Amino acid sequence: MDPADMGDDLERVLLSEEQLGARLDEIAAQIDADYAGRDLLLVGVLKGAVMVMADLSRRLHSSVEMDWMAVSSYGAGTTSSGVVRILKDLDADLTGRDVLIVEDIIDSGLTLSWLLANLRSRGPASVEIATMLRKPEAAKVEVDVRYVGFDIPTDFVVGYGLDYAEKYRNLPFVGTLAPHVYGD
Repeated sequence: MDPADMGDDLERVLLSEEQLGARLDEIAAQIDADYAGRDLLLVGVLKGAVMVMADLSRRLHSSVEMDWMAVSSYGAGTTSSGVVRILKDLDADLTGRDVLIVEDIIDSGLTLSWLLANLRSRGPASVEIATMLRKPEAAKVEVDVRYVGFDIPTDFVVGYGLDYAEKYRNLPFVGTLAPHVYGD
């Protein structure tokens, strides 16, 4: 899909496919340097991180393992319930491993903070975070993020793994939806 395929659903393109790819090249080079000679496990957070995880892993020049985790703090609503549930746990044992959590976006940081503590309790050598997008103004807790693609405003964004009602994840860019799409 490209912006023209969205018709009037797209308000604007925030980050192009080219911008995302160029930033991923830079992040991958830094990860390769930081983890040279180490046994790195990438942990993707479903569903949003699928695109970032796939593109980032293909840019790395070292062999890595990948695993997936799904967590929820929303239930059926649109605001966090404050209670995090593991919907799909990791298959890998983290003991003594270097772990890099791969995220699509960090908003409040509440769920990620919980996930970080959970994974650190499993005995890894290290746990760090890489995210394509971060909304600093939306942060409710301080989360140390080692690799950040882009800091963005608090606008609701879709594309590159991010969805609205499970749609728009397959956009190769990040954009904002027109207000008529989500009812504002």
